Amino acid sequence: MRAPAAHDRRDAALAKLYFYYASMNAGKSTNLLQADFNYRERGMTTMLLTAAIDDRAAPHAISSRIGLSAPALSFGPDTDLAALAAARLADGPLHCVLVDEAQFLTRRQVLQLAEIADRMGIPVLAYGLRTDFRAQLFEGSAALLGLADALIELKAVCACGRKATMNLRVDAAGQAVAEGAQTEIGGNDRYVALCRRHFLEKHRG
Repeated sequence: MRAPAAHDRRDAALAKLYFYYASMNAGKSTNLLQADFNYRERGMTTMLLTAAIDDRAAPHAISSRIGLSAPALSFGPDTDLAALAAARLADGPLHCVLVDEAQFLTRRQVLQLAEIADRMGIPVLAYGLRTDFRAQLFEGSAALLGLADALIELKAVCACGRKATMNLRVDAAGQAVAEGAQTEIGGNDRYVALCRRHFLEKHRG
C-alpha cells in the first residue's frame, strides 16, 4: 500500500481538503505564506508545493507580490503528491500540506490531495485560480471545486470597485486576447483582474 494509514483517527476525522480560489492579484500566495507561518510559529511542520511551470519566482520557491517567499517543492503533471507526503511523514510529523498554483494540478493529483487528508489525516490547503482568460475552468480547479471539503473565495478588486472574478489576458497594447493556449505564464503585463461586466465588455470591444 503506497501511503500509510492515518496515524491518529481523530486527526483523520478533522483533516480536510480546502480550496482557496480567486482571480489574479487577490493575494493567494500571501495567504498561503501567512498560513504556513502560523503553523511553523506553533512548532508544526509543513510541506509547501508549487507548480514547476510557473518560473516567475526563484526556483523551488513560493513568492508573493508583496515580497514574502518560502522554499517549496515543485510539482509537474506526473508528480505523485501522496507519495511526497508519505515520504515526508516517514521522517517525522507533518501537520499541513499547502499547494500554490493549484489550477495546474491534474484531476489525479487532486485525488492524491484528498488521499493525504482522508488517509493520512493531514489538512491540505490548495490555492489557485478558478478560471482561465476565457472564463473556462482549469482541470485542477474543476476537480477541487468538485472534491474539496471547503471552498473559500479570496477577493480581488476590479478598477470599477466591484469584486474581480475574471482574468483578462491582454497583448502588448493592452487589448483583450481571446485565443491561445490555456496556460501562458505572466503577471500584470499579461493579465488584468476584472469583474464579469468589464471582462465581457473588453471581449466585445
